[in-house]
Amino acid sequence: MLQEAVKLKAVSGTVETIDRRSNLSRRELIKEYIEPGRPVVLTDAARQWPGMGKVTPQFIKEKYGHLTKNVKGVEYTFSDLIDRVLASSPETPAPYPFNVNVEYYCPEMRKEFKPEIVFGKLDRINHPLLPRFMMHGTEVYEFFIGGQGASFPFLHVDELFLHNQLTQLYGSKEFILFGPEQTPYLYPTPNNPKISQVNVLNPDYEKFPLFREARPLRVMVNQGETLLFPTGWWHITQIHEPCISLGRCHLNGSNWRAFVRDEAKVWRRKSALMSMAVYAYGMALGVLMDAQEALMPL
Repeated sequence: MLQEAVKLKAVSGTVETIDRRSNLSRRELIKEYIEPGRPVVLTDAARQWPGMGKVTPQFIKEKYGHLTKNVKGVEYTFSDLIDRVLASSPETPAPYPFNVNVEYYCPEMRKEFKPEIVFGKLDRINHPLLPRFMMHGTEVYEFFIGGQGASFPFLHVDELFLHNQLTQLYGSKEFILFGPEQTPYLYPTPNNPKISQVNVLNPDYEKFPLFREARPLRVMVNQGETLLFPTGWWHITQIHEPCISLGRCHLNGSNWRAFVRDEAKVWRRKSALMSMAVYAYGMALGVLMDAQEALMPL
């Protein structure tokens, strides 16, 4: 089961609201949210990023409009997609998710999003001994660009059991989240337990009666704000205006072993030998990182 694979730390009590916090120290962030596995909106952690206020639909169109992206089987230029995002409506929503791998399409933009928010003592995902090929199947940094009326197509837990960070660079985005303890009400797909069978925005209660017991948390993430939430939290998004988000995934001690197991499983489809090598290296690297973190002060 999903919880067994993740081995999540228990949150003390059900999370009924998502805190909005400012001026959090690194120690406070780790002790109050990262270690207990509680989501939080940081209202000011990214406000001083050079890219904040700079990355707009017009900026994307002018600087990267010539690039192309396949969205739902159709090839678009970024320029065409931006035009569709700006004209999007609930009746005719723009194609979504329009997500852009920053390290592939525009690696020079990474410097615009510093200082980085780190999900723990050590930024494990950018550790010099963790090669990017071990992030197979996911992007570490990506833009999500969407227009009014768009929504992510299904309720899910992120791939490879990665922790999640979402910063609004332009506009706002609404998140609907369910804590890991609500998994029994969400009908995980048998062959992919990270995806729910329930259409959260239009649920079929006859087919999925237990979903009536699920209690969503809804939070609007506004421009300049960052939502952090750990793996195991189910989520889906709705967009009510043109927006650009920066997604960033994270690793720490609580999800490291689940990540390594899942990554080895991905590689097993290609090569059993490579899968074993990834697993052995990942577990050994985790021990090293644990030791490094034990020596690091908060």
